[in-house]
Amino acid sequence: MSYPMTHAVWLGEVEVCTIDHLAEVSGLSVDEVEDLAASGVIWPADAAAQPRSFHLLHVVTVRQARRLRDDFELDSNGVALAMTLLRRISVLEQALSLHGPAGAGV
Repeated sequence: MSYPMTHAVWLGEVEVCTIDHLAEVSGLSVDEVEDLAASGVIWPADAAAQPRSFHLLHVVTVRQARRLRDDFELDSNGVALAMTLLRRISVLEQALSLHGPAGAGV
């Protein structure tokens, strides 16, 4: 029995990819990924470098953006707003988890 070889990549802040790669793995167009970058949902690894490169952690973000676009039939502004709100919720949840459950110590 043979097993196919796979290549794993850590989706973090060390490795970078092009905007074309983000579009390819997400199912978004390059213009849609550009819109996400312009709205601050994703950001280049080095703003001064050309061509722009993005940390691989944004692969998860652009895939989520594509799912939101498709599931809720959102335009680029709606996707950017939804992604911004989801990020804010995540930050608030992390802050709450640092302080323990609500009402503790009452």
